[in-house]
Amino acid sequence: MTPPTTGAPRVTLSDRQRAVAYQAASLLLGYPDAGLLGTLPVLRRALEGLPVEVGEPLQRLCDHLAAGSPTALAADYVATFDLQRRCCPYLTYYVYGDTRKRGMALLAFKRAYRGAGLELADDELPDHLAVLLEFAAAGDPPGAHLAAADALLREHRTGLELLRLALADAGSVYHHAVDAVCRTLPALPAGDRETVLALAREGPPAEDVGLDPYREAFAPPEYMGGRPAGAQHAGGAR
Repeated sequence: MTPPTTGAPRVTLSDRQRAVAYQAASLLLGYPDAGLLGTLPVLRRALEGLPVEVGEPLQRLCDHLAAGSPTALAADYVATFDLQRRCCPYLTYYVYGDTRKRGMALLAFKRAYRGAGLELADDELPDHLAVLLEFAAAGDPPGAHLAAADALLREHRTGLELLRLALADAGSVYHHAVDAVCRTLPALPAGDRETVLALAREGPPAEDVGLDPYREAFAPPEYMGGRPAGAQHAGGAR
């Protein structure tokens, strides 16, 4: 398991600001259906209260979604998250791949959610970045779960960084959301940067001998249910 990243966040936010940033990123990483597109004006207003380093990348993604056609946005989302392992939104996948060890890592997420009195929908995996961010923003007062969510984000900082780099390399507008989240966390220490480079070269581990982990036409087992990844994440943690 990757050691948790330590150190101060690169951008200082209050708990309320972090909750707003994480809720916005969670929604913006979801499937671009009519519900999400209808919330963009509200999201834009909420983002105005964030430091520019975090708010501006999220505003850029809002602008992109507001300007695009629903059909084109949906096609881009599926092409980005459903058809490319490099852009897998499930954080434990990057370190554990489809190996048995991933099950224990997923259990840690479930325990954190249950410890806060939350249960996932049956069709949602707990390590989806949007689900984790929604959990972080939830609670009364908003952000009451930040400590538990922060521990998971830092523990899986390597996976988060790989997702950010993959989205940026693909030229995906969704890298703005992940970049904003990364700016609320400490920078990667040297050891973690080396891990990121190694995983970027070699891909995640696999127990299926001979399986190319980055074969573009092959999607991870989580995607095989026919539902776009994250399409219903906004209701995932409840």
